[in-house]
Amino acid sequence: MLIQELISASVPTLSPTDTGNHALYLMEESHLAQLPMVKGDEYLGLIREHEVLDWGTPERALSSADFAQYRPAVPVTAHPYDAMRVASEQHLNVVPVVDDSLHYLGSITRDDLLRFITENSGLDFPGGIIILDLDSRQYSLSEIARICENEDVTIISSQLSTDRESGRLRVTLKTNRTNLEALVSSFRRREYEVQEVYGAQIGTEDVMDRYRSLMNYINM
Repeated sequence: MLIQELISASVPTLSPTDTGNHALYLMEESHLAQLPMVKGDEYLGLIREHEVLDWGTPERALSSADFAQYRPAVPVTAHPYDAMRVASEQHLNVVPVVDDSLHYLGSITRDDLLRFITENSGLDFPGGIIILDLDSRQYSLSEIARICENEDVTIISSQLSTDRESGRLRVTLKTNRTNLEALVSSFRRREYEVQEVYGAQIGTEDVMDRYRSLMNYINM
């Protein structure tokens, strides 16, 4: 999917002549904590709610604010995962999209990115989830896949994260099976540490909550 297809029409833009008070009004109306500031088709920066609230003169134009130089963005040629990384690393619920000349093309919301990941990574496909905790030297996706195949379990999607303190890996596997008892036993026989298992009861909203928790975990 082209990242341009995720651009939301519901994200308003700010002008450098808009006041801080007007920015806060638009943020409240759109339920967004950041809004892009644009002049013509030029992307000038991303205005964040907490900075406007801390500004001593919100009645003044945004162009006079020293925080108006913050310019996170992703190129239109990027993958949605790149936008998700920027949103996660910089704690954004809006990610501006620009072309090679830094012309503003629109913005993608964090909720739209979560929806994309849910719909395109198999998270909404019926089946259970198993999470492995292992040493980096133990990690082999082909070996993990072979263990799953031996138990007639197909991996729909996989995610990998690293504990920054211990250096251990956390491998999250979305499978096509709801009963994972045999697979859990198989992993444990091969000395894999099974950290968590989720069965058929987990729903799409729960999955999205788990994904948000995972992104927070990665940012720790």
